Amino acid sequence: MKKIALTALVLALGLAACTKKTETTVDNNTVTTENTVAVDTNTAMNGADNALDAAGNATANAAADTANATANGLNASANAVANTAK
Repeated sequence: MKKIALTALVLALGLAACTKKTETTVDNNTVTTENTVAVDTNTAMNGADNALDAAGNATANAAADTANATANGLNASANAVANTAK
């Protein structure tokens, strides 16, 4: 009878230890998952920010190119008029 009680006690303690370890593992896995999600989110946000910056730069460059083309066209016209008047 004592052997059965002792065996039952050892099994109960073993199961209790496994349960606690499993809960700890689940908690650790949850933290790991949350950290992974945070890293992925930050990476995506940085990529989006970089894409927006690139688009803004491209727009600014296009506007500057248009202004330069307009100025060059006006200069060409002025030169043509000046050369014709000579």
